[in-house]
Amino acid sequence: MRQYLSKLKTQEKSPRSLGFQFSGYSGLGGFLAISTVALLTIYTEHPFLMAPFGATCVLAFGVPNSPLAQPRNIIGGHIVATLVGLICLYLFGNEWYSLAIGVGLAISLMQLTGTTHPPAGADPIVVILGAKTLVFVINPVLFGAVVITIIALIFNNISGKRKYPVYWR
Repeated sequence: MRQYLSKLKTQEKSPRSLGFQFSGYSGLGGFLAISTVALLTIYTEHPFLMAPFGATCVLAFGVPNSPLAQPRNIIGGHIVATLVGLICLYLFGNEWYSLAIGVGLAISLMQLTGTTHPPAGADPIVVILGAKTLVFVINPVLFGAVVITIIALIFNNISGKRKYPVYWR
């Protein structure tokens, strides 16, 4: 027990703020991305938006160099996790264990496929609680993730201090 508790002790400190300019630019990117998918939803009368996309914007604009924020991870992670959620919904229905299996399996499969994207961990919950259908994978998941990624590609590279993506594969 003492060895376990010793793991909780640390000398490290939280990273310092990235400053107003970087943070403000990140917030503007998130604003533009969510505005775009929200307006696409309104004007096309098709869903392009889901709650986990807010967290996707935190990564894509707030920490664009993170492996978790790369296009492969954003798009692939959301697709993998959504498909897992649909499978769990169809096999087990809307049950507590379906939610738990969905999230756990999504984490494992995202890691195995090299598409780990933390916001996508919420996708099985959204799918199961909302009783979504296979169409949900295309819209909003695929289309919304692609739109956010395109905006991240354009917006992050406008800044001379950012380069996005770090990798494609």
